[in-house]
Amino acid sequence: MLMMYSHHDYPAEHFLNREISLLAFNRRVLAQAADRNVPLLERLRFLCIVSSNLDEFFEIRVAGIKEQIKLRSHTTGPDHLGAQAVFRRVTREAHEIIREQYALLNEEILPTLRREGIVFYKRSEWNEAQQAWIHEFFRREVMPVLTPIGLDPAHPFPRVLNKSLNFAVELEGKDAFGRSSGAAIVQAPRALPRVIQLPPEIAGADHGFVFLSSILHRHVGELFTGMHVLGCYQFRVTRNSDLFVDEEEVKNLRTALQGELPQRHFGDGVRLEVAESCSEVMADFLLQQFGLGREDLYQVPGIVNLVRLISVPDRVNRPDLKFTSFQPGLPKQLSGRYDLFDVVRRSDVLLHHPYQSFTPVIEFLKQAADDPQVVAIKMTVYRTGTDSVLMEHLLRAAQKGKEVTVVVELMARFDEEANLSIAARLEEAGAHVVYGVFGYKTHAKMMLVLRREEQGYRRYVHLGTGNYHPRTTRFYTDFGLLTCNDEIADDVNEVFKQLTGLGKASALKHLWQAPFTLHSNMLEAIRAETEIARAGRKAQIIAKMNSLLEPEIIEALYAASQAGVQVDLIVRGVCCLRPGVPGLSDNIRVRSVIGRFLEHHRIFHFHADGAEKLYLASADWMERNFFRRIEVAFPVLDPKLKRRVIKEGLKGYLADNCQAWDMDGDGCYRIRPSRRVRTCAQELLLGELAEE
Repeated sequence: MLMMYSHHDYPAEHFLNREISLLAFNRRVLAQAADRNVPLLERLRFLCIVSSNLDEFFEIRVAGIKEQIKLRSHTTGPDHLGAQAVFRRVTREAHEIIREQYALLNEEILPTLRREGIVFYKRSEWNEAQQAWIHEFFRREVMPVLTPIGLDPAHPFPRVLNKSLNFAVELEGKDAFGRSSGAAIVQAPRALPRVIQLPPEIAGADHGFVFLSSILHRHVGELFTGMHVLGCYQFRVTRNSDLFVDEEEVKNLRTALQGELPQRHFGDGVRLEVAESCSEVMADFLLQQFGLGREDLYQVPGIVNLVRLISVPDRVNRPDLKFTSFQPGLPKQLSGRYDLFDVVRRSDVLLHHPYQSFTPVIEFLKQAADDPQVVAIKMTVYRTGTDSVLMEHLLRAAQKGKEVTVVVELMARFDEEANLSIAARLEEAGAHVVYGVFGYKTHAKMMLVLRREEQGYRRYVHLGTGNYHPRTTRFYTDFGLLTCNDEIADDVNEVFKQLTGLGKASALKHLWQAPFTLHSNMLEAIRAETEIARAGRKAQIIAKMNSLLEPEIIEALYAASQAGVQVDLIVRGVCCLRPGVPGLSDNIRVRSVIGRFLEHHRIFHFHADGAEKLYLASADWMERNFFRRIEVAFPVLDPKLKRRVIKEGLKGYLADNCQAWDMDGDGCYRIRPSRRVRTCAQELLLGELAEE
């Protein structure tokens, strides 16, 4: 029976605010950009990541707060803060972060890049040769695709795409028809690059760049013949990008989603970014067009979309200004040529990405597609990329007549379009494509291969904490387990039966599954540790995740702490629990590790009177993961592999004194100065697991 979540009215002072905690995470990412020990081009990349994170924060989180305000909703989070109060706090904090971000860019990163021969030329710096080349580029590549729109009764303010680059132009004079509206909008097509690299012979530097915005500013007058340009101001609007599909109205999720996706670009405005040179009159005019207030205006000293700079490190051949490259390693049993089915029959295989290669997972699917003994393949797809080699192997398997079943999550945020494309291709190849259970995102990462062998059918399974996405496995930390353990394979097969068919949920032997048993089993494990502590025996919980929000879990951890359980939490992003509060959480420590790789694995370890229970999952301790998603937490049963996970995934992070931020009870994070020997978990893992 599906257990529905019931909200407990816990004391507000037990919880930190989710949105403020999320902005605190972005401050820690910004600190990476400010850290002079980080290679210069990587600092630029971190600066861009902050902008990308903030874009999503406004598109989803701030948009949701604004919806609550508009609907006059009285719903509050566990901290009991109302929407208006939260909006005021996040707006103030977001303005401050963005101010610090641009100050770091303009006062430190860009000047330091210039000293290294990587120059972003302002219009005032262009020499004659550069001006001539840029003008020719404008006439040839830019001007033909621009459509300037003069604002008058026949030309109302245009629909502006979410996060697109636009220019508001103030004009003087009359045009050929005698019109003198005084204003026009120029939209920069998405096909145009936002950062243009100058040819070496023109650049005057090893790597010279100009911004599309600078080119348009300089030549915008050519779009309005005979008129005088009084001002030209870049602007960008961020819109509500959350998709809403009404369960009661939808007969076909795929069709409904295809109809909804185009509207994402035109949701309600939530933020307006303009150049700091923008006139007050124009800023007010734009705010009015998008239904925004002054608090939604972000005037920035530079380009309005720093995300566009993220391509620069990859375009500059300066290995000395980037992280040292490495070759992911392989477990010993996978060295040389190998038959994965033979290897996994002998022992489970644990992969720790990105330190160890994702290639064995791809090879697992490749060998399954080509092996005549393989009868069926089942797989979940949440995020995998449109050009994924995994999809090609699935397509080939289907074309060869194998029973291929793929559970595609159509509602994976910002990957909906890619997943619709993948689903269509798989169906054309003859695969069975299903979309899980409506109302529950399928977030579990599972692959099952059914193989005919001498003793009969045998199932082989891959379970992971991360997506089947070959690109992100190069910079996300995740664990993957390959096993043919009969009981785990039976559990995985049972979950696939739920996803593709109908029927009651059966009891699983090893897997904890959301929305049925994951929450209750986690609570039970925490409470069991609490009882062990009350009996005077050693009790410890170590958990690693992206986010910790769920109130009942937090309260259970407080009770564990008060009973004497040592609780160590490694939470990369949002954490609403308050650690180290006297009488409440004295025995709880929270730390966040921010470094070269994005910490993504979820690991849950309970001492359990020496039994050392250990589970891996793709699920955070959040309401959505417990109650609105299909998730699995899976045990690591092999004692040797269990010790590896504890050592590599937990102990190393607790010992880190370089990239670990300790959190206090008020939600503030600090890197604690240490006189001990320098210990960096990510660097140690690179040294131990990766190739030179």
